[in-house]
Amino acid sequence: MLSPSDFASASWELVIQVDHPNEEEQKDVTLRVSGDLHIGGVMLKLVEQINIAQDWSDFALWWEQKHCWLLKTHWTLDKCGVQADAKLLFTPQHKMLRLHLPNVKTVRLRVSFSAVVFRAVSDICRALNIRRAEEVSLLKPSGEYFKKKKRKEKNNKEPITEDILSVECSPTNSGPPVSPGLYSRTMTPTYDPINGTPASSTMTWFSDSPLTEQNCSILAFSQPPQSPEALADMYQPRSLVDKAKLNAGWLDSSRSLMEQGIQEDEQLLLRFKYYTFFDLNPKYDAVRINQLYEQARWAILLEEIDCTEEEMLVFAALQYHISKLSLSTEIQDFKNESEVDEVEAALSNLEVTLEGGKADNTLEDITDIPKLADNLRLFRPKKIILKAFKQYWFVFKDTSIAYFKNKELEQGEPVEKLNLRGCEVVPDVNVAGRKFGIKLLIPVADGMNEVYLRCDHESQYAEWMAACILASKGKTMADSSYQPEVLNILSFLRMKNRNSASQVASGLENMDMNPECFVSPRCAKKHRSKQLAARILEAHQNVAQMPLVEAKLQFIQAWQSLPEFGLTYYLVRFKGSKKDDILGVSYNRLIRINAATGIPITTWRFTNMKQWNVNWEIRQVAIEFDQNVSIAFTCLSADCKVVHEYIGGYIFLSTRSKDQNETLDEDLFHKLTGGQE
Repeated sequence: MLSPSDFASASWELVIQVDHPNEEEQKDVTLRVSGDLHIGGVMLKLVEQINIAQDWSDFALWWEQKHCWLLKTHWTLDKCGVQADAKLLFTPQHKMLRLHLPNVKTVRLRVSFSAVVFRAVSDICRALNIRRAEEVSLLKPSGEYFKKKKRKEKNNKEPITEDILSVECSPTNSGPPVSPGLYSRTMTPTYDPINGTPASSTMTWFSDSPLTEQNCSILAFSQPPQSPEALADMYQPRSLVDKAKLNAGWLDSSRSLMEQGIQEDEQLLLRFKYYTFFDLNPKYDAVRINQLYEQARWAILLEEIDCTEEEMLVFAALQYHISKLSLSTEIQDFKNESEVDEVEAALSNLEVTLEGGKADNTLEDITDIPKLADNLRLFRPKKIILKAFKQYWFVFKDTSIAYFKNKELEQGEPVEKLNLRGCEVVPDVNVAGRKFGIKLLIPVADGMNEVYLRCDHESQYAEWMAACILASKGKTMADSSYQPEVLNILSFLRMKNRNSASQVASGLENMDMNPECFVSPRCAKKHRSKQLAARILEAHQNVAQMPLVEAKLQFIQAWQSLPEFGLTYYLVRFKGSKKDDILGVSYNRLIRINAATGIPITTWRFTNMKQWNVNWEIRQVAIEFDQNVSIAFTCLSADCKVVHEYIGGYIFLSTRSKDQNETLDEDLFHKLTGGQE
């Protein structure tokens, strides 16, 4: 039996601040506890002493000095290391957060500040009807991001009220995470695949999604274009170093919002972080497709990604078309026709296949790898030759290009054989000038070998370009993605094709367009407004018949075809180097880029990667590749954990397949991205 004096010596006073939602100030509550009392017991004593009848189930203890949550309620105070000097806060785990979406709308919703960001983003995406939450993350904007906007507000005497969409969702249960957007192949579509309108009968197939049909339309429909003045006031990165600064703020997916210093009601950017958009399906992904389109649109308008003037006009025409359709009352009042049950559709497809209507040649393709053989012209910038482009007979097989002086010498030794596995493929096209070129940057021991190929016409270019793109990824033309890639390239070329003979829209249609809204400010300065409007309407003729969702998907595909697509930049210093370089991280490779000129120096493919790790003491990322190639660098524009997570995240996403029944291995994600800090 312990005497009262013994008990007093074994126990001590613990002061806990209570963050009561109904009171402005936090109150201190003093408890007498002992080291063997578990966290759950502390919270029970605390609630009894507060003596206010309410639901305390969402509350937990936050340890201010250690910057961590005490969520393991069975652990004792001794095991946690909590002593009398600990500053503990008893606060709700779910708090309000403002999220700035790609479509420039701000959504205010309740988010878990105690769950790791990966899981919190899954909850957010479930609330907003966005499938594939693993592609999305939260970005803390840099100081420059809202700088121009704030300057405008200071000069404006009238207060600017921000349009905020409130979504009340509080999944306070702490059960196992569910992959957002689970659906079966036979599930009734949520959206009309033609125009993206919600199918009202199945509007709430996300059982815990709080979105009303009206709110869903705000997220699934494109917003009216911003005025040229508003566009000019937005932050535009001017260099690769500026672009690198934008990517510094990605939150750590393995830690909670509270652990990363995020405050209640703070504004964060919800963005697609990883540029591998898996299984985009118009029937289920109207919100996802629209937000992707908006992110792509702003990347083009703010010149976060470079494109030619010809490509800018194609993007402008698609934006104008999407804007018109989104505002059309016919689209809003569209009534869904009766939909064919997907099981019946699948059975009818099977019946057609069995009857020989659609023969699938996949097995034949495996045994017979196709090849391309044709006359192309070649140019090597480093070689001093009188005639820039010289014609050769080219043969493309597997992942290599061999070229000969003429067709008759094909069976002999080639002039040169180029292995395209791991190379950079850049389009060099001007449709109006009938120029169809392919720029190849082939990795060699001391950098990159530059080769230019020139094709004669669109179809030849599409076939060879698609083959080069697949070969750079280590795939052959036997791959099922070859033909769709050829068709995508051809459709993009047709959109670029300016048909001068076609009737440009009537004067009335010309009047209702503000062309500066659809192009970057720099492009708008080069042309007079009427001239720009005429060129956009001319390009619009090629897309005028597209339905709304198809036009958005076409915009996304055109964005994906740009040479710089999917590259996230960081300022780094490579081991042994005396100057800073830019590191470009993509879904399948790393690129070292000269920070001053923007020219790629070396490319390393993830497929050749053996291992990577981080030395947390000196914050250095080290990577080993095949053939005894190893690199190491320190990150200057962001924490090295951000770059480490990007690499691991892309490798994780490459493991996805439709056979997984849409569930994700969260533990594998954290193993690949978390690091051992």
